[in-house]
Amino acid sequence: MSLLPILEFPDPRLRTRAEPVTAFDAELRQFVADMLETMYAANGVGLAATQVNVHRRVLVADMSDDRQQPLVLINAQILEKEGTQVYQEGCLSFPGLYADVTRALQVKVKAQDVEGNEVVVEAEGPLAVCIQHELDHLDGKVFVDYLSSLKRTLLLKRLDKQRKQAAGA
Repeated sequence: MSLLPILEFPDPRLRTRAEPVTAFDAELRQFVADMLETMYAANGVGLAATQVNVHRRVLVADMSDDRQQPLVLINAQILEKEGTQVYQEGCLSFPGLYADVTRALQVKVKAQDVEGNEVVVEAEGPLAVCIQHELDHLDGKVFVDYLSSLKRTLLLKRLDKQRKQAAGA
């Protein structure tokens, strides 16, 4: 396994729409393993293929405390959404930034596993947020797109300031 470089905003590649996966083979299994290793190493709870500059419809997530319950969703589609919740989201492509985002409280998702078998996942709360966040990445959308222009500008200025401080340290 190997760690994959994570793209950081405002990299334009984060705006690329991912293509469906058609080959469920050893290369895909290795890619998913690398994505999980990358997500865990970065202390994230979700990662979309777009974030590692692979534009295929693959996402991984693990919201468990012991980091032993990986979820792999390939070619995922939301079938149903219910309710609303406001959740403070962060993103590995926006290191150190968090913002309240309104999303569906519950989602029902149809996807494929790494072998190509159809799976249906029903999620609520933080896992529902994570799945919606990662699916947005696969559509070229990032969580700051949900913010008002003022909040987005303030957050992006903070990100720029953090980067300048890190570069000068």
